[in-house]
Amino acid sequence: MSMRSTRLSRRGFLKTSAAVTGAFAAPCIVPSRAFGANERIVLGHIGVGGQGTGNLNGFAGQKDVSVAAICDVDATRVAKAMKAAQGKGHMPVAFEDYRRLLERDDIDAVVVSTPDHWHALNTIDACAAGKDVFCEKPLTLTILEGRKMVNAAREHGRVVQTGSMQRSSKEFRTACELVRNGRIGKVHTVLVGINTPNHPGAPVPDSEPPAELDYEMWLGPAPERPYNKNRVHYNFRFFRDYSGGQMTNWGAHHLDIAQWGLGMDDSGPVKVEGAGTFHPQNWHEVTETCRVTHTYADGTKVLVGQGHKDIPNGTTFIGSEGKIHVNRGKLVVEPEEIAKQPLPDDAVRLYESNDHKRDFLDCIRSRRKPICDVEVGHRSATVCHLGNIAIDLGRPLTWNPETEEFADDDEANERRLTTYRSPWALKS
Repeated sequence: MSMRSTRLSRRGFLKTSAAVTGAFAAPCIVPSRAFGANERIVLGHIGVGGQGTGNLNGFAGQKDVSVAAICDVDATRVAKAMKAAQGKGHMPVAFEDYRRLLERDDIDAVVVSTPDHWHALNTIDACAAGKDVFCEKPLTLTILEGRKMVNAAREHGRVVQTGSMQRSSKEFRTACELVRNGRIGKVHTVLVGINTPNHPGAPVPDSEPPAELDYEMWLGPAPERPYNKNRVHYNFRFFRDYSGGQMTNWGAHHLDIAQWGLGMDDSGPVKVEGAGTFHPQNWHEVTETCRVTHTYADGTKVLVGQGHKDIPNGTTFIGSEGKIHVNRGKLVVEPEEIAKQPLPDDAVRLYESNDHKRDFLDCIRSRRKPICDVEVGHRSATVCHLGNIAIDLGRPLTWNPETEEFADDDEANERRLTTYRSPWALKS
């Protein structure tokens, strides 16, 4: 099939899909500015597959939200998302190109649930268009993308929430407050266990992209490659053009909690070293197992383990007087008395959120920084990227969290940013 016939087939698919779902009909929404005092927050969703589906359903169920627009490069996903939104009382308009969605002046904020290699462009362009942003984790594909995202948010005065939603769960906040208030003494070690890859399986031949997928737009700034079904949609996570594997996927959760508990939301480690193993037949490009050591300025070590039984999944803080392990729905404190004693009135209290999406919406109104602000998301993602870079280069690295540069290592510094495929370029 030629590229021209692929485009024609896609147009036919889109027309059929639109006829069935009403996906490209005229909008049936009331702009937020017509309500007065921002009573309704109007959202656009960019990327509605996988985690994007959950985000759409979560935001669409909020009483003070109007879902005005949906954008995805896969027409099948657009049709499904349109149906879901309509089932919750919304009548959004569908877009194939996120830039057209951002042109709408009635949209207050966007929810970015695209693959990682799109996060920076989506977020920076949204900030420049005057939209607040909820961007899925990991915030970035590379380190310098994150700094540019922070700059864009600050320059345009936008609220940007990173989707590391464990911060909005009580067990994680409790664990970090106990640590920050010295209940386990001086912390010397943090164990961070991440999952092994649930990769797509044995390779399959390249092929023409399906009619419903705009594969050229799916690639966007990533290098040009033939379409392969084992690389797209959820499988993007296991190929380095688009993501960093489970290091950035689960690391963006559990390393984020390590950063929170250590009070490092605006900083990070000063040294990193590690090693990993890869699939023997190269079915994917990310680690199968790894062990990484991050050393912070005060000597604290954060040990990341993938596929190692001595490092349990989740985050474990180990101090001179006790230990705290936290994971989703699980909080284990040793000794138990540490958790039973209430914190004093002058204790360190961390930002309290019990609903990550609700926190973002509330911050759109208040204009305060959300619980996982873009700077926080950038710093946590950076720790993940540092681990991958150390594994790739196979040597210890010295990192300056203030300048965000490696010391005397041009090769490592080059890996802080990838080259975007023309015509895509970062603007901030």
